Amino acid sequence: MKKLLVLAGEESGVIYARRIADKARELFPDVEVRGYGDYGFDVADLAVFGFWEVLKRIFFFFRVRRVMEKAINEWRPDAVCTVDYPGMNLRLAAYAKRKGVRAVHVVCPQVWAWRSGRIPKIEASLDGLCCFFPFEPSLFKPSFAQFIGHPLIEEFPQTLNQERDKSLLAILPGSRLGEIERILPVLLDAIEGLDCRPVIPAANEKAKALIDKIVSSRNAKVEVRLGGAREVLHRARCAVAASGTVTLEAALAGCPTILVYKVGPFLAFMAKRLLNIKHVGLANIVWEKCRASAEGNHKDESVWGGFPMLELLQEDFTAESVRNQLKGLLFDDNFSSTIQKRLAEIAGSLRLEGDSVTKIVRFLV
Repeated sequence: MKKLLVLAGEESGVIYARRIADKARELFPDVEVRGYGDYGFDVADLAVFGFWEVLKRIFFFFRVRRVMEKAINEWRPDAVCTVDYPGMNLRLAAYAKRKGVRAVHVVCPQVWAWRSGRIPKIEASLDGLCCFFPFEPSLFKPSFAQFIGHPLIEEFPQTLNQERDKSLLAILPGSRLGEIERILPVLLDAIEGLDCRPVIPAANEKAKALIDKIVSSRNAKVEVRLGGAREVLHRARCAVAASGTVTLEAALAGCPTILVYKVGPFLAFMAKRLLNIKHVGLANIVWEKCRASAEGNHKDESVWGGFPMLELLQEDFTAESVRNQLKGLLFDDNFSSTIQKRLAEIAGSLRLEGDSVTKIVRFLV
């Protein structure tokens, strides 16, 4: 392989794309790797989400597509590797394939959650798909998709911390300011009077400033830190977290966690209509879809219906409901141990021998 085009349009994907580029250079020392940045596009400009936000910048995205299609035509890479960011990336991957360039996409679009009718189009657009979850390849035709292991699992030790701080409670109210404003006050009400040491590892500076303001206004006895969520999850007795990637990190850290979330009534209504899933937490989705391997623990449904993570959403997300469940996690060893065993199975199902990035690069040639 002499030329590789690696395309990632948001920060999390860019980090992984850099790992792919570095591994390609290691395995093929003379390879030239390019990405969006080499054609004048910054991730901050590309990472736009939401229908109206994209619509406002539609001519910019038309230009991105034209420039990158021209690059594929003129530079003629040996392979195109697109990482997540499916709206733009899958279109460019399909264009590359039509031009005879091998096209591989990393991170399976969530066809198991909604719009499963996209599967034939995805198969037609790509030469291969690298999946982070073990149940995803079976959704596609044989040999098209491969499970490479979840990259997050490589950042967590196989042997988890068994000596946790029995008083430490991790509170993760989200990274977006709007969700912090909706979720954190309820969580502060929930922990009032509980015998524990709550710690909030804020996701970024703006989040910390808002969290500090809310905590101060209520005179809550809570420690607020900047970053360090994983460290806290490794040591905490348990956690309560807003829905998002951090809940999967909590599962991989073996930290029993209550997942909470609340959105406006219109968004809640649309989600119920469009999403083809029973759960929003990735730990529960993986557990349910890999049910056969976890059959033993599924027989015990006395705790959280047999699932590894309790989801308190919308009207079920109240201070009282959170407090009642936290009491079990904080003060009942058997309760907590049951959840930890389930979380260990989640981690096991996402782990494969070998480095996921190496598998991707090998898949490209």
